[in-house]
Amino acid sequence: MKYIKQVLGGELRQYTMVIALAALIIIFNITSGGRMITPSNFQNLLSGNAYVLVLAIGMLMVIVIGQIDLAVGSVAGFSGMVMALVARDLGFPWWLAVIVSLTIGLLAGAWQGFWVAKLGIPGFITTLGGMMIFRGGVIWISKSISVPAPTELKWFGAGYLPEWGPVFTGMNNSTLLLGIIAIAAYVYGQLRRRKRTAKLTGTTEPFWPVIARIILVGGIIAFFTWIFGTGRPGTSFPVPGLILVILVIIYHIITERTQFGRHIYAVGGNKSAAALSGVNVQKTYFFTMLNMSFLAALAGIMFVGRSTAAGPSDGTGWELDAIASVFIGGAAVSGGIGTVLNTMVGGMVMAVLNSGLMLMGVGADRTQVIKGLVLLAAVAFDVYNKAHGRRSIIGAIFPEKESKQSEGKPADSREK
Repeated sequence: MKYIKQVLGGELRQYTMVIALAALIIIFNITSGGRMITPSNFQNLLSGNAYVLVLAIGMLMVIVIGQIDLAVGSVAGFSGMVMALVARDLGFPWWLAVIVSLTIGLLAGAWQGFWVAKLGIPGFITTLGGMMIFRGGVIWISKSISVPAPTELKWFGAGYLPEWGPVFTGMNNSTLLLGIIAIAAYVYGQLRRRKRTAKLTGTTEPFWPVIARIILVGGIIAFFTWIFGTGRPGTSFPVPGLILVILVIIYHIITERTQFGRHIYAVGGNKSAAALSGVNVQKTYFFTMLNMSFLAALAGIMFVGRSTAAGPSDGTGWELDAIASVFIGGAAVSGGIGTVLNTMVGGMVMAVLNSGLMLMGVGADRTQVIKGLVLLAAVAFDVYNKAHGRRSIIGAIFPEKESKQSEGKPADSREK
């Protein structure tokens, strides 16, 4: 156990949801007769849930500041419908229609951010009103009729990385190159982390745990590279998945390495203390809500591209899946705690549940019941640990956040 902790770099409890995700994949693969771990299923799993995971990134930041956004699904549906309408009725080229859609998202975010930041209306009330406004708006402007989307958008919603180069690899070379880059980046990151830790603490971590982590994570990346790269001809790593990966990297850096990210956690940890320490709380609220609606518009574009049409019911219930992903990923209900990477794990747990239960022939009614129970269990587990003086999942990763919250201080610094 001691050596496992050295390899994983901390307590095993912080990997609870990762272990649960792996267990779900294995269990569903066995019960479905091997249909879970296949190239086509994983490609569909990623491309079919990418838009929800994009929403979950923005929702994490909203929940960390202690707010909630119930309008994201309606904003996504409204933005997607506007894009389809301006392309069809006004003759806009697809790229200009996309810009219009993203602008609609920014305007919606500015509208809701104004009410939350400037007028102090709670996010729950503001976005509940926004949900009604934009849901009614999408039905109004569409006249309850689906509108075809520009064909070029299909690549963004359901496309695959192109094939090129030699055939002797037996894989899609774009996917293979992506996997090699991912492994190289992880190796570089681990070596850089070891060097930085030694510089900060004066103690050097043994080299063997670093090598073990590289082999473990590198093996997992290689496995998924093979899965995505060996599907039927014409398929590879999905383009929506690549968009999601890019966004995860960007927002991981924003939340972990920038002043704005530190302010988000500080406001969520203790708003009053953050304000006294010089954090502009109103500005943090405004831009967090603005960012959420921007990502909602992007999610709407991806969904419309996948479905090749914008419909009046697009976005219905999306906010619930995004919120569930954040909380299953370990975010605190009270705000101040949560990470982008853990949110992605939480989102994939929900996606694997959907896919696995579908492969087993479980109906939509029972699937919803099971997903609800999983959400309650994940949150209850974290709350139980805190109530009994145990460290929460996120608390194990960022112990200083948890201790500062208990002291009533803003969690404005995190481990690097």
